[in-house]
Amino acid sequence: MQNFIKILPLFILFYSCSTGDIQFNKANNEFKSELDKNWIVINYWADWCPPCLKEMPELVSFAESNPDIKVFAYNFDRLEPEYLDPLIVRFGVDIPSITSHPREVWGIESPQILPATYFIKPGGEVVLSLLTPQTELTLQEHLDSLQADS
Repeated sequence: MQNFIKILPLFILFYSCSTGDIQFNKANNEFKSELDKNWIVINYWADWCPPCLKEMPELVSFAESNPDIKVFAYNFDRLEPEYLDPLIVRFGVDIPSITSHPREVWGIESPQILPATYFIKPGGEVVLSLLTPQTELTLQEHLDSLQADS
């Protein structure tokens, strides 16, 4: 029973990761530590950015093709969940959204242009910044190249 109680918060965080917004804070530092064992892709997007919306299905496909990679969306406008959640549904943002600013977690500043996609290698280091729209194919090529180099 004690082991179950210890892993319950981690289970809840992983479950919420697959179904909704994630906020990084002291309560889920263990979750961040677990994430740091994986490749992570962060995508900045906004509902007023046509290239972002065109790119979103590509990110979703990339995430589905790479279940071992953690792919997250971050809304550039930093909308509160009550405003963000309908946009997530409307625009098919079918990857988990983070609500903590990536600057606070990985040191990623807000980009000057959108869409913007960042690759983070295991351990938490940002190794690639892409400031143009991506496709599933270009994302896969970048990932393959980065993994071959590490």
